[in-house]
Amino acid sequence: MKILKVEFENINSLKGFHEIDFSIEPFVTNSLFAITGPTGSGKSSILDVICLAIFGKIPRIPGSREISRNDIEKMGTILTRNQESAFARVTYESRFGKFIAQWDISTNRNGNLRNPDMEIKDASDGSIITSKKSEAPGKNEELIGLNYDQFIKSVLLAQGEFAQFLKTRKEERGELLEKITGTGIYRQLGIKAFEKNREATKEIQQQQYDIESIKRDLLDEEKLKEYTSELQQKNKLSDTQEKEIEALKKALDLKQDIANTRSDIQKQQNELNSSLENLKEFEDKYGRPLTQHEIVQPKADELRKWQQAENTSEALTKKKEELAASIETNKIQLKKLLKNTSELIKKNTNAEELSSDLNNFRDRILLLQGQKQKKLDLYNSKADLLQTELRDSQVQFVNKDLENLKTTLDSELKKYTALAEEINKKLDLNPADDIDKNKQRIKTKIDLARKASRDFSLLENLKSEISSRQKELDENSSKLKQLPEQIRKAQFQAKDLQKELQNLRLTRENQKLRASLEQHRAKLIDGEVCPLCGSEHHPYAENNEEEKQIDDNSLHLAEQKTEKAQKELSQLEATYRNLNEQILTIEKALKPLQENEKTKKRAFSEKFAEFNYISDQQKFDEIIEQLESQLDLITGFEKIQNNKRSIENAIPIANEMQSIKKDGVAIKKELDSLYEGKNIQQDVQQLMNSWNRLQQDHVHLHKLSQENQDLIVANQKIISRTAENLKQFLSETGFDTIDEAGNALMPEAEVLELRKKKQQHTKAVEDCRTSIKVLETQLQNKQQKDTEIEKEVLEDSLKKIIESCNNLKNECKELERQLKNNADQVSKMKRLKEEIAEKEKQTRRWRMLNELIGDSRGKMFNDFAQDLTLTHLLSLANIRLKDLNDRYLIDKPGEDEDDGLIAIDEHMGGQRRSIKTLSGGETFILSLSMALALSDLASKSVDINSLFIDEGFGTLDPETLDQTLDTLEKLQAESSKTIGIISHVESLKERITTQIQLSRNGQGYSKLRITPEPEKYLGN
Repeated sequence: MKILKVEFENINSLKGFHEIDFSIEPFVTNSLFAITGPTGSGKSSILDVICLAIFGKIPRIPGSREISRNDIEKMGTILTRNQESAFARVTYESRFGKFIAQWDISTNRNGNLRNPDMEIKDASDGSIITSKKSEAPGKNEELIGLNYDQFIKSVLLAQGEFAQFLKTRKEERGELLEKITGTGIYRQLGIKAFEKNREATKEIQQQQYDIESIKRDLLDEEKLKEYTSELQQKNKLSDTQEKEIEALKKALDLKQDIANTRSDIQKQQNELNSSLENLKEFEDKYGRPLTQHEIVQPKADELRKWQQAENTSEALTKKKEELAASIETNKIQLKKLLKNTSELIKKNTNAEELSSDLNNFRDRILLLQGQKQKKLDLYNSKADLLQTELRDSQVQFVNKDLENLKTTLDSELKKYTALAEEINKKLDLNPADDIDKNKQRIKTKIDLARKASRDFSLLENLKSEISSRQKELDENSSKLKQLPEQIRKAQFQAKDLQKELQNLRLTRENQKLRASLEQHRAKLIDGEVCPLCGSEHHPYAENNEEEKQIDDNSLHLAEQKTEKAQKELSQLEATYRNLNEQILTIEKALKPLQENEKTKKRAFSEKFAEFNYISDQQKFDEIIEQLESQLDLITGFEKIQNNKRSIENAIPIANEMQSIKKDGVAIKKELDSLYEGKNIQQDVQQLMNSWNRLQQDHVHLHKLSQENQDLIVANQKIISRTAENLKQFLSETGFDTIDEAGNALMPEAEVLELRKKKQQHTKAVEDCRTSIKVLETQLQNKQQKDTEIEKEVLEDSLKKIIESCNNLKNECKELERQLKNNADQVSKMKRLKEEIAEKEKQTRRWRMLNELIGDSRGKMFNDFAQDLTLTHLLSLANIRLKDLNDRYLIDKPGEDEDDGLIAIDEHMGGQRRSIKTLSGGETFILSLSMALALSDLASKSVDINSLFIDEGFGTLDPETLDQTLDTLEKLQAESSKTIGIISHVESLKERITTQIQLSRNGQGYSKLRITPEPEKYLGN
C-alpha cells in the first residue's frame, strides 16, 4: 500500500486548499522527507487528513470513533474556524489498483453542519465504487488490507506508546502490548474457554445432584416385593366384586324395565284416547264440506269456467271505465299543448299548423342567436387583441368600462409622450442609431470598465504583496543586525557560567576527598603518631577554619544556569540562521513579483489606455455606476416607447369594440323580446315530441276501447251458455244457484290435504291399539324373569359392594402409583447417567482447554500469547536496532530482574540493564526500533510503502541523529518506501532537504510550502 497524493481544504489551522503529491518531484527523487513547523502549525493535521479520508476518524478523538458533526461542533476540531466546508482526499495504490478516498463536510443554508459524507473512486476512470459513508471505511480496509488499528501502527507511527511500553511493569506490559498490536482476541478466548467449561461442568454437577436425590426416594427391594404382591391380591378381589355388582345391576335394571313398560302401556292408552278425540273433531269440522265437494266434483270444470267468466266480466267493465277516463285526459292535454305552443311563438295556432309554426319560430330565433354570437366573438377577439397591446402597460382593461378606458388611454398617451421627450433630452441619443445600438454601445463600455477594474485590483493586490514582502524583509534585516551583538554577549555569558560550573565541580570533588578524612582527623592527639603521615604534631586537628561547603543543590542550580545559557545561545544562533534563510527566501520571491508588477502595468496601459488617468479603485466604481445609470435610462426610455406604441394601437381597437357592442345590444334586445328560454332547439323539440306522443296516444286509446267492448260481448255469451248447461245439474243436486254449487267446490290441494289428515288420524288410532297389545305381551315375559327380592334390598346390597370395590380400586391405584413412580425414577436415573457419560465425552475438550488457557479474566492465555508476540516483536526490533545502534539489544527481563524490558549493552560485555536507566536519546532509538518492528508485524502480508514517524528526534545527539537518519535512508532505499518524519530539530531540517514546511500567520491560520519547489524540477 502506498500513498500517492494528499489533498485537503480547511482542515484545522490549514485554511484553504492544499495538495501534497508524492508521485512528482521532489518526492520522486527524495522519498525521505520532513514535515516541519512550530507547535500548533498543523504537522499532525496532515496525518489526520490521511486517516480521515480513508477511515473517517482520527487518533486524537477519544475512542478512535468515526468523526460526527457533533464532535466537530463540540470540540472545534477538523473544520477550520469561520469556514463553511472542508474535505480530505487521499489517492493511494494497493495490489487491487489505484483509488481515491474522500471525506467531506459542509453547512446548509441555515449555517448548520450537515452529516459528513465519504466516497471511494477508481483513480483510473473516475468511476464511483461506493458513496455510502457506512460502506466506505470497510471498503478501504478491504482494498488496503489493513484495518484502522493496523493502519495507524504500521503506516502512522507515534513514539509515545512505545516509550511507555519499554518502561512499564510486567503485569501491565501484556495489556499495553494487547492495545498496541490489537490482539485482544486471546484474552477473549481464555475467558470463553473458562465460561464454556464452567457451563458444561455446572450442568453435569446438577445432574449428579438429581441422581442422588432420586436414590434417596427409591423403594427398597422388600417394599417393592410387598407392594407388588399386595397389588395382585387386591386386583383379584376387585374382579370378584365387579362381577357381583354386574349381577345386582341387571336385577335392578329388570325391575326398572318392568316399571317403564307399565308406564309405556299407560302412555299408549292415553295417546289412543287422544287420537279418537282428534278423529271425531275432524269429522265434525270437515266431514260435510268434503261430502259437498264430492257431489259437485263431476261438474267442476264447468263451474270453474262460469266463475272465471264472471270474474272476467267484472275486469272488462272496469277496464272500459279506465279507457274512457284516459281518452278524456288525452283531449285535455292536446288542448293545453296547443295553448303552450301559441304562447311560445306569440301567435295562435291549430293542430294542422302547429309543426310548421314551431319550425319557423325556431329558425328565426337561431338566426338572431347566431348574429349575437358573431358579435360577441368579434368583441372578444378585439378584447384579446386590446389586452395583448396593453399587456406591458399599466392600463387595466375592464370589459364593461369602455368609455372610461378610452379616456384613460388618451390620458396615458399624453403622459408617455411627455416622458419620452424628457428622457430623450437627458440622454441626447444619436438619432441615427436605434435604441438597441445605443444600449449595446453602453454595455460595451461597462464590460471594458469592469475588466479594467479587475485588472487594476489584481495590480493593486500585487503591489500590496510586494509592499508586505518588502516590509517583512526590512523587519528581518533590522532583527538580523541586532543578533551578532546578542550572540556575542550570550557566548561570553555561557563561557563564564561553564567556567564557574567547572570550578564548583572541582571544589565539590575536593570537599568529598577531605570529608573522608574528617572523622580520622578528629581522633588525632598531639604526641601520637598519625597513621597516614607519621607526624606527631597535628596543627589542623583542632580549631580548623571552616570552609564554605558546596552541596548538590548549589551544583544543580549552577548546571541549570549553564544549560539555560547554552540553550539561549543555541536559540539565538538558530534564529540568526533562520533569519538569513528567510531574508534569502524573501529576496528570491520579491524579484519575480516586481517583474510581474512591471509586466502587468505595461499590459494595463496598452489594453485600457482610456483609463490610465485613474489611480483609485473607487473611481472605477463611480464610472461603472454612471454607465449603468445611463443603461437604466435607455431601458426605461425603451419601455416608455413600447407603452406609447401599445396605447396608440389600442385606441382604434377600443373604438371598434364600442361599435360592436352597440350592434350586439340591439340584437339582444330583439331576441329577448321574442324568446326568454335558454335552448330554443330543445324547447321546440320537446313540444313537437309531446304533440306527436299525445296524437299517438289518442289513436291507441280509441283502438283499445273498441277491443275491450268486443271482449265484453264475447264473455257475456260464455256466461249464458254455461248457465244453460248447469240448469239440470242444479235441480238434481239440490243447489239453488250456480254460485252455491261453485262455492261447494273446494281447491284440489285443500281436498288432498284434508284427506291426508283424515287418514293420519285413522292410522294413529290403529297404531296405538297395536302398540298396547305388544307392550302387554312384553310385560308378561319380563314379570316371569323378575326376582322376588325387593328393589330396596337390592339397592342397599349394591351400594355396599360398590363402596367396598371402590376402596379396593383406590388402594390398587395408590400401589400402582408408587410402583410406577419408582419405575419412572429408576428410568430417569438411568437416563441421567447416560447423559452424564455423554457430556463427559463432549466436555472433556473444554476441561482440557480450560486447564491449558482458561481463567475468569482470560489472563493466562493472554499472557502466553502476548509473551510470544513480545518475543517476535523483540526479534524484529533487534533487527532494526542493529541498523540504528550496534550497542544495545532488547530482551525480556529475567525472574530476578526489573519488571521493565532489559537493554543488553554489547559495548560493556553483554551487561544487562533496565531500559529505565537509559538516556532520552537511547530510549528514543529503542522506541523507534520497536515502532518499525510493529510496522513489520502489523503489515503481515501487506506491502507497506508509505511510513510517517511522529516527534521524538529532539532527544538525539548529533551523532545518533545522523546514524538514525542513515538507517531511515537505508530503509527507504531498500524498500522504496516513502518515509515522512515529523520534527522541529534544526539539524534534521538541514540533513533532509525535501520538506513540507508549515508556518503560522497572525490570524492563527497556517500555510503549507514544499521545498524544494516542484517548479524547479519542471524547469530542469
